[in-house]
Amino acid sequence: MALFKRKRIKDYLEESNLDIAGIEIDKIEPEGVLSDKIPESNVEYEQVDLKNDYQTFERPISATESIITENKTNKLSLLEKLSGSLHKTKSNITGKLNSIFISKKLDDDTLEELEEALYTSDIGVKTTEKILNEVRARVSRNESIDNIKELIKNVIVSMLEKDTGSVEITAKPHVILVVGVNGNGKTTTIGKLAHYYINMGKRVLIGAADTFRAAAIEQLEEWAKRTGADFIKNQMNSDPAAVAYDSYKAGEARGADIILIDTAGRLHNKVNLMNELEKITRVLKKLNPEAPHEVLLVLDATTGQNALSQAKQFSRSSGVTGLVLTKLDGTAKGGVTIAINQEMDIPVRFIGIGEKKEDLEVFDPEIFVRSIFE
Repeated sequence: MALFKRKRIKDYLEESNLDIAGIEIDKIEPEGVLSDKIPESNVEYEQVDLKNDYQTFERPISATESIITENKTNKLSLLEKLSGSLHKTKSNITGKLNSIFISKKLDDDTLEELEEALYTSDIGVKTTEKILNEVRARVSRNESIDNIKELIKNVIVSMLEKDTGSVEITAKPHVILVVGVNGNGKTTTIGKLAHYYINMGKRVLIGAADTFRAAAIEQLEEWAKRTGADFIKNQMNSDPAAVAYDSYKAGEARGADIILIDTAGRLHNKVNLMNELEKITRVLKKLNPEAPHEVLLVLDATTGQNALSQAKQFSRSSGVTGLVLTKLDGTAKGGVTIAINQEMDIPVRFIGIGEKKEDLEVFDPEIFVRSIFE
């Protein structure tokens, strides 16, 4: 028998009242500072059988291994949460596929039905074509129906794997410009983002650069109070670029880690509003050549393919670097998440699955697809 020493990292951190929310797995060394500080009273041992029982030795279980176990539990919890929130999209996509594959062989007629089902599920032209190419290749090898269904899921996951999920913090202050059409859930998303980063231990400042709507300023100020974020505003109809300027200077002076700047709900076909967005970007670059460090486009998933059209327009004027898909809990058109990613080659950063401040999730391609197909 061999004796393995297991150090219960999580228990120690909780008992010491330390914040473990922001710990990143890949940045914890197996034998780092954390393990040196753990008292022996928190050490447990377990017996493990070895095939080659030549000696007894002691090996510490690393902090990385411990947190990986916790991460798997969190992913399972997220899968359950998304499966419930995306039930309309799940019913739309898997319902169509199941009706095609019941008691059928994979002949030409079935492939035509499959193509139509994929097109009408809002997952986009590129995704549909790639899936069909893969399916046709498998059909020639007499693949089973069950394997084909699994293949479709795996193809979509592989197409989305380039997504990096959460916004990487590359500077202080890290400026995130939030853009999108009125009604897409932009204001609520900014509040949720503030909550997300504050929970990570970051100091957040919100700048209300949508000066054309009093309601937008009031809503953002309420979100700032609710989440504990700093807040900068100006008078109604004042220059939005000036608010962006003030927000950056205030964030810099107050030691903010994240500056979230709201913008007017710009209709993507209004040239003057797009020009105003470009002006905000120019002003920020004068303060910091790297700013804005991220431009998040908020899109309403319920609009389906219209969201794709908005993504194309905003990308041309503001250099969108990431997407936030909102209202996924209330639509059967969640497949547009896949379409936009593939058509625009822009990663999905976050998805909104409810109205509460906690209902914003970092986009995990595997969990997202599994929640729809399993």
